[in-house]
Amino acid sequence: MTATTKKTVRGGAAAVIAAAAFTMLGPVGTAFAINQVACAPGENFLKIWSHATNGPEQVTCYANGGKMDFHGRWIDKVSTGNNTFVYYDANGDVLQIDKWNNVSFNNEPKVNAIEIR
Repeated sequence: MTATTKKTVRGGAAAVIAAAAFTMLGPVGTAFAINQVACAPGENFLKIWSHATNGPEQVTCYANGGKMDFHGRWIDKVSTGNNTFVYYDANGDVLQIDKWNNVSFNNEPKVNAIEIR
């Protein structure tokens, strides 16, 4: 094999290895899962007012796309911010609330999971 052919083979192998690593790890800095964040004024996070069956109201904020367990909490109010919000009701219903909406529930849903799309 000539020196030029060896360089081409090594360069091709390095490109294949780099492509495989990128495919497995994904781009650096990409958010893969929903997570709870501090509620901050002026932020466009998903904000949920909820309570447990016999508990006080709790206000939590979430960012990044993904789905997570919501432990059968009752949702009183939602501010979607810059997020499309989906909740999975304990009755089996899957409901979506679009971005930039504030919703207060008269009949609070009991929610098993929440998702940001």
